[in-house]
Amino acid sequence: MLERSPAKHVDIGSRIDGFAGQLSAVCPVEYIDIRPVELGLERFAMREGSLLGLPCEDRSVDSLSCLHVIEHVGLGRYGDPVDPDGSRKAALELVRVLAPGGQLAVGVPIGRERVAFTAHRIHSPLTVIGWFAELRLTEFSVVTDSGLFMRFAKPEDYADADYACGLFLFARDR
Repeated sequence: MLERSPAKHVDIGSRIDGFAGQLSAVCPVEYIDIRPVELGLERFAMREGSLLGLPCEDRSVDSLSCLHVIEHVGLGRYGDPVDPDGSRKAALELVRVLAPGGQLAVGVPIGRERVAFTAHRIHSPLTVIGWFAELRLTEFSVVTDSGLFMRFAKPEDYADADYACGLFLFARDR
C-alpha cells in the first residue's frame, strides 16, 4: 500500500494509537469513526461516520483500510443495532467506496466461525474473501494462533484456526 505513496489514505475505525495515527507520519490520513476524536496531529483529519453508511461517494477512495473493526459491527457493543449480518454489510460498504485502481487493507480475526458474546466475531478467511468477491485479493498474511507473522500465506490453511489475525489486501481493477 505505502509503495504507492497515496495522496491521502482513508481509515475506517482502526486504532488511532496504532496504524491510523502512525500512518499520518507517512501521508495525510482521513479517519472515519462513529466516535469523534481529536488527536492534534498535523496530517490526521477526523470525520464522523458509520461503517454501514460511509460519508464517501461510490468508488471514490484510492487508499483504504479497516483493521479489526468489521468483526464488531452488528453486535451492539458500540451502540449499533444488533444485526447478525453486520460484518458482511460493513464489508460491502468498503467495496462500495473503493475506487478503480484502489487498494483496501482489511484485518479481522479468522478461524472457526463463531461469535464471542458481544465482543467480536471470528470469520473463516474464505468467508471474508467472499464478501470482497468484486475485488481481487492481492496479498494475504496472517498472525497465527501461536503469534507468528506469515506473509503470503494461504487463506484456506487458516479456516480452522482458533483465533488468528487475517490481513487481507484487496485491489479494485480499473
